[in-house]
Amino acid sequence: MNKPNGSGLTRIFKAAHCSIKGFKSAFIHESAFRQELFLTALLVPASFYLARSNLHQLMLIATLFFVLFAEIINSALEALADKITLEHDELIGRAKDLGSSAVFLAISLLVLIWAEALFTKFYA
Repeated sequence: MNKPNGSGLTRIFKAAHCSIKGFKSAFIHESAFRQELFLTALLVPASFYLARSNLHQLMLIATLFFVLFAEIINSALEALADKITLEHDELIGRAKDLGSSAVFLAISLLVLIWAEALFTKFYA
């Protein structure tokens, strides 16, 4: 059975194209994504200063990417929910709240790990 997106390298290139479109969409339509991307641009260079090892630096950067990941998933859920209905709906509201909770957890993890890095760098 032929898949609509092809197979092999063709599928990989088409998937990459869709991913780029998704990043552009998030950047254009989601102010929270732009803010978190700005934070990432500021903190990636800071990770070189704060990290005690390559693995530690990877962990610091991973938390930044995890926040972006959660924001993209949350934005996708919200866009889909808004396409279904803009009227109040309990289940759609729950889905949006769950997406928001995912972003909150990702940001909480980032704060914990970066706070530990800062504390260790300056107070330990």
